[in-house]
Amino acid sequence: MLSKNNFLKKYFAAITAFIVLIIFLITLAPSVMEIDSGELAAVQATLGIAHPTGYPLFSILGYLLLKIPLPLTTIYRANLLASVFCAAGVWLFIKSVYLILVQIISANGAQVKPKKKKDSNNSKAEAAVGDKSFVIISSICAGLMLAFNKTIWTQSTSVEVYSLQILLINLIIYTTLKAYYSQKQKLTGWMWFGFTLALGFSNHMTTLLLLPFTGMLFFMKEKLNTVSLKKIFYSLAAFVPAIVLIYSFLPLRALSNPILNWGNPVNFENFFRHVSGRQYQVWLFSSANAAKEHLGQFLESFPAEFGYIGLLVGIIGIFYSYKTARKIFYPLAVTFLFSVLYTINYDIHDLDSYFSTAYITFSFFIAFGSLQLAVWFNRKLTPHGLVPIVLMAFAFIPFLLNYSDVDESNVYTYEDYTKAILNSTEKDAVVFSYQWDYFVSASYYFQYVENYRKDISVIDKELLRRSWYYNQLRRNHPDVMAGLTPEVSDFLEAVKPFEKDEDFDSGTIEKSYRAFMTNLVAKSIDKRNVYIGPELVQNEMQRGEFALPQGYQLVPDVLLFKVVKGNEYVPANDPNFAIRFPKRKDHYINFIENMIASMLTYRAMYEIQFDKIDRARVYINKVKKDFPEFQIPIEVANRIK
Repeated sequence: MLSKNNFLKKYFAAITAFIVLIIFLITLAPSVMEIDSGELAAVQATLGIAHPTGYPLFSILGYLLLKIPLPLTTIYRANLLASVFCAAGVWLFIKSVYLILVQIISANGAQVKPKKKKDSNNSKAEAAVGDKSFVIISSICAGLMLAFNKTIWTQSTSVEVYSLQILLINLIIYTTLKAYYSQKQKLTGWMWFGFTLALGFSNHMTTLLLLPFTGMLFFMKEKLNTVSLKKIFYSLAAFVPAIVLIYSFLPLRALSNPILNWGNPVNFENFFRHVSGRQYQVWLFSSANAAKEHLGQFLESFPAEFGYIGLLVGIIGIFYSYKTARKIFYPLAVTFLFSVLYTINYDIHDLDSYFSTAYITFSFFIAFGSLQLAVWFNRKLTPHGLVPIVLMAFAFIPFLLNYSDVDESNVYTYEDYTKAILNSTEKDAVVFSYQWDYFVSASYYFQYVENYRKDISVIDKELLRRSWYYNQLRRNHPDVMAGLTPEVSDFLEAVKPFEKDEDFDSGTIEKSYRAFMTNLVAKSIDKRNVYIGPELVQNEMQRGEFALPQGYQLVPDVLLFKVVKGNEYVPANDPNFAIRFPKRKDHYINFIENMIASMLTYRAMYEIQFDKIDRARVYINKVKKDFPEFQIPIEVANRIK
């Protein structure tokens, strides 16, 4: 039996986590990924300030750990940290499960029937050994199912704040359980809980989703009296200094004006706006219809998250824990429901990671179900050594079903796309875009960490709506911003009452915002080439929200539109770039493919206008070769035959 091996008995959680880490590394992304990956890697590497809520613990810890010398690229090491964080979270989860299951067996006197009848003393001893073996096996089984949960596994493949949050959620749960089950009436247990809670809130505000679990366990044990109030006070004594110290990083670092200084939290007003995530609050509890839609998506995807078998084992665990361990059942059940109901009311596109707390709490029910199945299999299976084999087989079903969906080991698309855009421009050019998820975020990493094409000024059109962004632009692109002082001053003055929650004139804000964009082009075009992202051309310019200065027009130039004066023919480079696309496609990959194919087609149409058919073929042949499913307009196809 497993429990007879003292080494495995002592280190089974660490061994399991190490195996999980190896698997995580196999599926690890080698470069930047979509959305915030590039920005967050750059924040860690340069000790910058990330988008709200700032994530100070993530930034500080990442900066320190990236200082460890390894013969790997910075982005790979940042991604590697995500795998380590998630694997460490699995380790703590297994330890928490083991702690609970031992208490359940002790409280209920659960016995595993020995294979053969012996004297009563030996039977009891053998039963106790069997119970402990099943606790270990069930803990490992639940840990593996959590590790191979699709959302949890995905967080391990590239740099993101949620990977560290998975570790911290499990750390808070573990310290809470240690304090709850402790037979000693010391204050240190709840002080450690207060400290770990501060760590959680210093990384991500979804830590609040654990408050039902921690609060219910605290008052179930300590009740509400003078002694419990004293313990709350001591918990706060550990919580408050820790969270104040960690969050003080934001204003202190902002004073040094780092390369990435989102929100510029140098004063209390900016600090509070940044930490509270004020700009994202419009998406929280925005509509009942959105919540209903998100709930439907969650319920539809939930069985597949655990490879279907996990849902069945978890349901068994719900009934088992309700019957045998209601004191732990209620906190877990309430926390699970609270997490789901809170998360579905956040109307953002990349919502999956916010369900992490729900998946972690449900995994405890998987542990309870695994224990119940272990006891049942022990009575039915011969030989009894098949019990751990069957449970491990269950645990690896999510691995087999989810592997292809989470494997990012060959994804270089965002690196290739970003470099292709930067390389398609001349020296010292301005690129005006808002492809944050696909290109802009990634450019932060390549430009500010790898010093790749730092001469290019990439300006995010959407961030121009925030006053702090102008400070970052002045710091990183002083030559571009030098001639725009009046326009910057006008916008900052117009947006000030809006950011202070005072009466504001939306028309004045929009007018000054548009004036800055137009003058950005007008005052840059004589000194450097200016490029406009196709998404801006297809949307804002079509709606009349952004216009070029008089006398200028746009010419499709490989992957961007180039601002030119006059109507004469403007040559462009051959599309010699190569983008590595993965076999598995998603919304983000499809967007990039469509954007590239569309821009090459636009360029071919431009060549045809000037009767340069051979040049048009160059671009269309690239589309046919790289994007065979893209529908080339009939009029273009007919002209290049």
